[in-house]
Amino acid sequence: MPHTRRTQEIEQQLLIEAIYRRYHYDFRGYAQASLRRRLQTALTRFNCASLSQLQHLVLHDAAVFPALLQYLTVQVSEMFRDPEYFRALREKVVPILRTYPSLKIWIAGCSTGEEVWSMAILLREEGLLERSLIYATDINSSALQKAECGVYDIERVPGFTENHARSGGAGSLSEHYNAAYGRVVFDKSLRRHIVFSDHSLATDSVFAEMQLISCRNVLIYFDRPLQDRAVGLFADSLCRRGFLGLGSKESLRFNAHTAQFDEFMPRERIYQKKAEA
Repeated sequence: MPHTRRTQEIEQQLLIEAIYRRYHYDFRGYAQASLRRRLQTALTRFNCASLSQLQHLVLHDAAVFPALLQYLTVQVSEMFRDPEYFRALREKVVPILRTYPSLKIWIAGCSTGEEVWSMAILLREEGLLERSLIYATDINSSALQKAECGVYDIERVPGFTENHARSGGAGSLSEHYNAAYGRVVFDKSLRRHIVFSDHSLATDSVFAEMQLISCRNVLIYFDRPLQDRAVGLFADSLCRRGFLGLGSKESLRFNAHTAQFDEFMPRERIYQKKAEA
C-alpha cells in the first residue's frame, strides 16, 4: 500500500530529528517542501524505498550522512553571481568601507566558495584586501574544503569572466588565477585574508563584529522562525551602520528584525544597520 502524504511528512520529521540528535546538524527550521524534494532525490541515490529506510541507514552507517548532506544543502553558486549586486558593493558600499582602519566581512553559507573568492578579488581591486579579513562559513564540510582549495573547472571560467566584467571589475579576472589541466586555481595570496569555518545559522552564535555580511540565496531555504534567528545573528554581528547583503529573492520585509535596518539599496537587497539598533 503506497505511503500517504501524511506518513511521508512524519517520516521526514523523524529523519530530520534523527539527524539532529545523532549528528547535531539542525534542519528542523528549513523549508520542508524544499527538503522534501531533495530527500526524494536522495532516496534514489541510496537505493531506499522510504525515508524510514534512509533514516535507518543514517543512524547505523556513519558513512551515509556525509553523502546525504550533499543533498540537504544547496551547492549552487558562481563567481560574481548577480553582477549588479557586486557593482553596487563596489560603487556604493566600498567608499564607506574605506573609512574603517580594518575590515571584517562574513560570507555566510559560502557553499563551494565562489562568492568568497569574488569578494577577495573585489577587495583587492579596490585596494582594501590588505586590511580585510573574510570569514567564510558553511555547515557542509565537503563544500568548505572545496571552497578553501579555490579550484574550479575551466569550462566555468567564461561565465565567471563575464560576471566579473559586468560587476565593474578592474582589469581581467585571469590576473587572479592560474590555469592547468582543465582547471583554474585562484591566487593563494588571496587565501591569506580568508578564514574558512564550520558555522550553522540554526544553532551557532555570533563570533565577531563585522562591517559587511553577505548571505545570499540561503534564507529562502529557511522557515520564518529560522530566518528570524539568522537575521538576528547578523544584526548582532554587525557594527553600527554595518551592511547586510541578501539574495535577489530575499528580503527583510516581515522579518522580526526589520526595524534594525535601513534599506540602503533596495533593488540589490543591500541593507544598513541603524545607528541606534
